[in-house]
Amino acid sequence: MSERDYAPLSIACVRGLCDKIYDKRKFAGVEIEKMVKDFSDAKNTSQIKRLIRVLGQDLMSSTNPNVKNGALMGLSSVAVGLGKGCIDYLPELVHPIVACFSESESRVRYQAAEALFNVLKIARGEALAHFPLVFDALARLAADPEPQVKQGAELLDRLVKDIVTESQTFELAAFIPMLRERIYTRNAFGRQFIVSWVSVLDAVPDIDLIVHLPELLDGLFKMLDDANSEIRRMCDVQLNEFLRSIKKDPSRVDFQAMINILITHAQSPEEMLQLTAITWIKEFVELAGATMLPYASGILCAVLPCLAYSDEPRKSIRETAVIVNFQLMKLVESGEGGEATEGGGGEAEEGSAQLELDGVVAVLTQMLHHSSVSTKVAALDWILHLYSKLPAQMVAQTDKLFVGAVGSLTDAADDVVRRALAVLAELCSCAATPAPGDLESSPYYYKFLQALLRLLAADDNLLEDRGAFIIRQLCILLNAEDIYKALANILQHERNLRFVATMVDILNTILLTSAELYDLRLQLRHFDKPATRELFVSLYACWCHSPVSLLALCLLTHNYHHCNTLIASFGDLEITVDFLTEVDKLVQLIESPIFAYLRLELLGAEAGALRGALYGLLMLLPQSDAFHALRARLHAAPAAPAPAPPPAPDVPFPELLQQFARVQAAHREYRMLDRGRGKLAS
Repeated sequence: MSERDYAPLSIACVRGLCDKIYDKRKFAGVEIEKMVKDFSDAKNTSQIKRLIRVLGQDLMSSTNPNVKNGALMGLSSVAVGLGKGCIDYLPELVHPIVACFSESESRVRYQAAEALFNVLKIARGEALAHFPLVFDALARLAADPEPQVKQGAELLDRLVKDIVTESQTFELAAFIPMLRERIYTRNAFGRQFIVSWVSVLDAVPDIDLIVHLPELLDGLFKMLDDANSEIRRMCDVQLNEFLRSIKKDPSRVDFQAMINILITHAQSPEEMLQLTAITWIKEFVELAGATMLPYASGILCAVLPCLAYSDEPRKSIRETAVIVNFQLMKLVESGEGGEATEGGGGEAEEGSAQLELDGVVAVLTQMLHHSSVSTKVAALDWILHLYSKLPAQMVAQTDKLFVGAVGSLTDAADDVVRRALAVLAELCSCAATPAPGDLESSPYYYKFLQALLRLLAADDNLLEDRGAFIIRQLCILLNAEDIYKALANILQHERNLRFVATMVDILNTILLTSAELYDLRLQLRHFDKPATRELFVSLYACWCHSPVSLLALCLLTHNYHHCNTLIASFGDLEITVDFLTEVDKLVQLIESPIFAYLRLELLGAEAGALRGALYGLLMLLPQSDAFHALRARLHAAPAAPAPAPPPAPDVPFPELLQQFARVQAAHREYRMLDRGRGKLAS
């Protein structure tokens, strides 16, 4: 090349500028500074432009790293020589320098960082017009594999941050998309770079980063599960800083724009990430109040599973989840969620704070299948809470909840079963028409009891282990008399006679022994009342399936003459070991405190029929402990006159006795068929 190809640079200056030795490059750079000052003083802009073009285009187009380094040194020297005048030439200076950040030679990338530093140090705030280009270059340099380049990039980064924070014209809104674009990088240095920028901007009093937080929050939370502990620490510190700002001035926070981000991260398996997200949700619910109700389904989906945590590392997550769950319940209780939406997608109107019941119920139904007792209990408590606070709206949700609540009755945990029964009782009461509490009019009352009996019939273990417990709980929650009448009516149509007999034994034992059934026992003892006689007749038809239970019912209701008649018919029954075991149990009951009143009746003038019934039991028993106990009891009582003729209440005892005979005949036939099936199977 001829000398004029590099004019206004001399060949000697170009050679020095592109030399490997730094001092020679520096000397050439000083020469360029002086040349530029002279051009500037003379207002010779054409020569300045020519010089920048030679450096930024001609020399920069070389593939030789030394030539590129020389060009970078030259551009840096031009900026120094121009001083503040370099502002007029910033595009021509900045673009070729930034282009060198993509060079494969680390020496060139380092020199480019140094050159850009020198240019920006002079231009300061005027360089913000080129901020997107500069920031993009910084982001790439932050992830540079060469330590020297990274060190140079850090110095440049600090300078740019200083320029931004001291500027009064920095356009934050235009910068946020750049941050958001790069916040999802997986590179550790890139992540540190982004978090450092967020931290610096948030620390500037005149910059309101909270307004733009919805665009950055997801990326910041994703960094909390980074393998690099320093990145996690930086991110945690910054998120805590944001949360402090939110709590200090909630009025400028767009809670709705961020809550779904938090809900997503609150379901992370990573402990730190999950705890931070749930802590934020707790603050959001507390600060935003009813405006969080439309998001209740998502919050519950994230929070309820956390109630299952029992290990010490996740104790804080569980405790925070408990608080969030309580806060949401309080929002509904306060009436702020009274305008619940249902159906039609369930979206709340714009600007309103509505509980979207379809979504909430879907989540609660899903949680009934969770493995954790605490989670299932919380879900059932929520269902009860909603029926209590929003009964009218919950009627439409009953079909969705019914199957799940019935299924929960098979749960191994007593607490789950208790609450499931409470839900079903509330469901039957709430859905009753025309008035709540009129269970007979509820479309779910018989449906529920039928479903319960199907469960018990299908699972012998459930029947044995939980049958009595479930019935007792139901009698607490609903009217015991109604429960017994309804179950007796349903069992009358059951084809599995063995199951019916077993259920009658269970119902009878509960009736005779359970504290929950005290009032019903007392009612049945007052046989002079028409309502009691009506109940007796209703139960009798079902109790026919278990002779000993029927005998106990007649003893309870003082129908001793009928007891004698029944016992006389027992001779026609198949006396099995199970039958004698039931008689043995009845004798033990007669000796228990529950039947103290009956034993005392042996002293009265009307004791003859009772003695006859008890002697009938004695004759049925083999000479067992129960036999000797009952005989001793009878011998301890004074002799009684002959039984008086039975009263004639409006109870069709002859017809009832015929019904007993028919039912027992059906049982004999059922046992024969069952034995036949057993022989065929063997």
